[in-house]
Amino acid sequence: MRLAVNIDHFATVREARGGIEPDPVHAAVIAEMAGASGIVCHLREDRRHVNDRDVRVLRDVVSTKLDLEMAAAPEIITIALEVVPDLVTIVPEKREELTTEGGLAVAGHETQYSELTQRFHERGIEVSLFIEPEASQIEAAAACGVDIIELHTGTYANARSQAARDIQLERIRIASRLAQEAGLVVTAGHGLDLRNIAAITLIPEIEEVSIGHALVSRAMFVGLEQAVREFVLAVS
Repeated sequence: MRLAVNIDHFATVREARGGIEPDPVHAAVIAEMAGASGIVCHLREDRRHVNDRDVRVLRDVVSTKLDLEMAAAPEIITIALEVVPDLVTIVPEKREELTTEGGLAVAGHETQYSELTQRFHERGIEVSLFIEPEASQIEAAAACGVDIIELHTGTYANARSQAARDIQLERIRIASRLAQEAGLVVTAGHGLDLRNIAAITLIPEIEEVSIGHALVSRAMFVGLEQAVREFVLAVS
């Protein structure tokens, strides 16, 4: 299993003071050198952390894979088509949320996401949809012609009992199998940390996990390079 590092929270700290540090691009370089297989950043419509310049510089600097998380908003779509990241991951987005709260509602909107996928494919950009581990969403994603799905693991990660975690883990297992059978590359993310990642690594269909908040939190105590190495080891 591969590890993609989300560097949004470095930009969050920078924006808290309105300065230039810490630089999320610097964080991306360190993460790659420490073994990350890709860099993830979310260009939100309100630019609360990562900004346009970050994305453009990251495109020049990242040597593994640049995954641009984004809402299907016209302004952000235009930027993505200009920057040409390796991958775009379409996520739901609300201005009032602290972080992404759930998966994208693809079922019922297949025409919209099919057309968007075609636009990105014409630029050589792979497309991922961030969805709930549900059969209806997986079937809709496959119908849109996307390359990858990222399963939302937040409900699993936030479960308060072992029984609840087991139920959510089984949902993820079943969804992963269905997605692979549909010809989709399966990834996962949201809320994963060093305590709950082990069970996810045992699902063979999941090829990559995206981790940000827990990794940045760990980096505050041990440094970014060490934190990335710990997470790379945890998913290996």
